[in-house]
Amino acid sequence: MARYTGPKTKIARKFGQAIFGDDKAFEKRNYPPGQHGNNRRRGKKSEYAIQLAEKQKAKYTYGILERQFRNMFKKATAAQGITGEVLLQLCESRLDNVVYRMGIAPTRSGARQLVSHRHITVNGEKVNIPSYQLKAGDVVGVREKSKSLEAITNSLANSSNVYEWITFNNDTKEGTYVSVPARIQIPEQINEQFIVELYSK
Repeated sequence: MARYTGPKTKIARKFGQAIFGDDKAFEKRNYPPGQHGNNRRRGKKSEYAIQLAEKQKAKYTYGILERQFRNMFKKATAAQGITGEVLLQLCESRLDNVVYRMGIAPTRSGARQLVSHRHITVNGEKVNIPSYQLKAGDVVGVREKSKSLEAITNSLANSSNVYEWITFNNDTKEGTYVSVPARIQIPEQINEQFIVELYSK
């Protein structure tokens, strides 16, 4: 499946946030790209443009393509609860995202690669589908043969994030997806209501 492989700093500058993680280039120029990027007299965005930008930000943040994202929205609409919140919870419940949150990979794209290359297990079974939806209580771990991979050990050594809805044991390189995160526990700066309004038109 196609993935965005272009310059990530340019996308981050477009949204005014380092959505792909730490980025020194973004910190130097945290205004929109292009020759008029630093012009403060930029025109006022329409309501549609604001909603579309928020959807694109969410898609780039989680590395999800349009068809998959739309299907997740339909699933969120059919589920109980606030649609926008459920949508973000579905994004957070993806296997590649949880691998990233656990610190096994430094980025979501890195986590997706680890999953695709069969380095990750769920409840003891190898799973190579990045979009695999985890359920509360699922145990995510690094495959025994992959525990010494330099990319994984380096990532875990530099990881300091702690999330209430995830536990992780550095010694066994195994963690538990304890529960579906509440909106307040999701750190991403995404206005999910704009996405709901966009898809509801």
